Amino acid sequence: MKTRVKVVPNSKTEEVVKEGELLVVRVKEPAREGKANRAVIKAVAKHFGVPQDSVRISSGLSGRNKVIEIVWL
Repeated sequence: MKTRVKVVPNSKTEEVVKEGELLVVRVKEPAREGKANRAVIKAVAKHFGVPQDSVRISSGLSGRNKVIEIVWL
């Protein structure tokens, strides 16, 4: 399954919220050295109840708008 994600780094709270067809993922980590990307993977995996290695970022590694792919094992 692929889904579009908007990432909000440096947030005070960590949450995954659905806004229309888009998931908004707020993470506390800064957007440096891949920290926010790792936090996004962790948050999305927890939200969908899958292991972290089942979630990967298909596109948008360096931007706030990403496409996340979830592989159901």
